[in-house]
Amino acid sequence: MDIKPLHTWLTSTKEPLLISGPCGAESETQVLSTAEQLSKIPQVALFRSGIWKPRTRPNAFEGMGETGLKWLQTAKQQYGLRTTVEVANAQHVELALKYGVDVLWIGARTTVNPFSVQEIADSLKGVDVPVMIKNPIHADLQLWIGAIERIHQAGIDKIAAIHRGFHYYGKHKYRNEPIWKIPIELRTHLSQLPIICDPSHIAGTRELIQEVAQQALNIGMDGLMIESHTDPDKALSDAKQQLTPDALRKLVSDLVIREDKPTNEGHKEQLDEFRKLIDEIDESMMDIIQKREDLIRLIGMYKKDHNITVFQLERWQEILKTRAQWADKRGISRVHSEKLCQLLHEESIRIQNELFN
Repeated sequence: MDIKPLHTWLTSTKEPLLISGPCGAESETQVLSTAEQLSKIPQVALFRSGIWKPRTRPNAFEGMGETGLKWLQTAKQQYGLRTTVEVANAQHVELALKYGVDVLWIGARTTVNPFSVQEIADSLKGVDVPVMIKNPIHADLQLWIGAIERIHQAGIDKIAAIHRGFHYYGKHKYRNEPIWKIPIELRTHLSQLPIICDPSHIAGTRELIQEVAQQALNIGMDGLMIESHTDPDKALSDAKQQLTPDALRKLVSDLVIREDKPTNEGHKEQLDEFRKLIDEIDESMMDIIQKREDLIRLIGMYKKDHNITVFQLERWQEILKTRAQWADKRGISRVHSEKLCQLLHEESIRIQNELFN
């Protein structure tokens, strides 16, 4: 998939991109005052605002529609900020382009529906406009990749993904769980694709935004989309997760920007030495896993010959308990230990089931 690098179409440098603006365009005064203040933050490359707001339940603020686009157009003219809005259908695309919106984005609720994504893709054929695509609400990597592919097949080569976290039922630290392994896997599949993080929607509260933003940059994401409002406590949507422009300025100044690869030859040599040791340990682990699987096959044949079930609950409970104790003794995370045990156990069950067939 031929996708243009972010710095060739959205920013003039390879520094992390910053997209900011209110969750929703609520009034002309609110839009213009926020745009004015954000225009004074050099890192802000795009001014965002929700024009159509897909809400979970009716009778909530659902956006100002075309009227809001006029306010964004004025903000662009007065303060020189390029603009971006969420689109959910072909009519949204037509109106956004009519009012000179520079970049479109597809929201999480739209990404889940291939019919809607395809409608947007069809409306973009022959149009040269960048498109950013948020992950689907639930942790479905293939659905995310599919949406990206549909937009690319429409002839759009200026594409970025936006990681906004995934919905989990119940109470959690974050509004949407980041599950960082999924955007990392997305980058593994589509190495040219820029990935921008949306800490506002992951965090859900302004107190956690800095933490999430730094984590995103630590794993090499290409930018941040952070909601900003001149009076966030009075915002008509997502009030708890919006920052004032002054708070955004401080957040940006406190972020640590890291190099994506060592620039010092000495640092590179030291990392290569560490990686060589990791490679040796990993190879040894493969030998140990092979020996473990050989034993699993012996156990499976014994169970088969003596008419014993593959899954043994008491043994599995014993494994979870003892491995957690061993992890504690060595200072290894219990969560990490349990995940490893789960993977090994799943493979053990698979191997033994095959022997029984």
